Amino acid sequence: MTIRVEIVSQDRLVFKGDADMVTLPGIEGEMGVLPGHTPLLTTMAYGVISVKAAEDHAFTVAGGIVEVQPEVITILADAAEDVNEINIDRAQAAKRRAEEMLKQTPVQDTDEYLTIEAALRRSNLRIEAASRFRQTKPSHRTKDHD
Repeated sequence: MTIRVEIVSQDRLVFKGDADMVTLPGIEGEMGVLPGHTPLLTTMAYGVISVKAAEDHAFTVAGGIVEVQPEVITILADAAEDVNEINIDRAQAAKRRAEEMLKQTPVQDTDEYLTIEAALRRSNLRIEAASRFRQTKPSHRTKDHD
């Protein structure tokens, strides 16, 4: 028995397929979902979604909401990306830019500071997830998302 998984970001369908189990970063901690799970609606933190199936997949996610039904998981992510699509050089460059901007931005400008801090957190997540979960080496067709 499997559960249908749909991961959608603001700009595209990131993944659609069947899974034996899905692990995702809930706001209150990591949670695992198996086929037949009790219905629930929850929010997600920054982290990695792990889809266990015949071929395992991993995706970075920067917040969003999850709806779980016994036969389908729908993930509406603020931002999501397959770890195999992450361009580590671009993620490291984005990290350096965010670190530099944080040094130059006064803490009193809370909105701008929080935006830069979120960019830094996402860059760190992408770098860590790519090095930890990447299954294949990136090809010249690697998609870039900052």
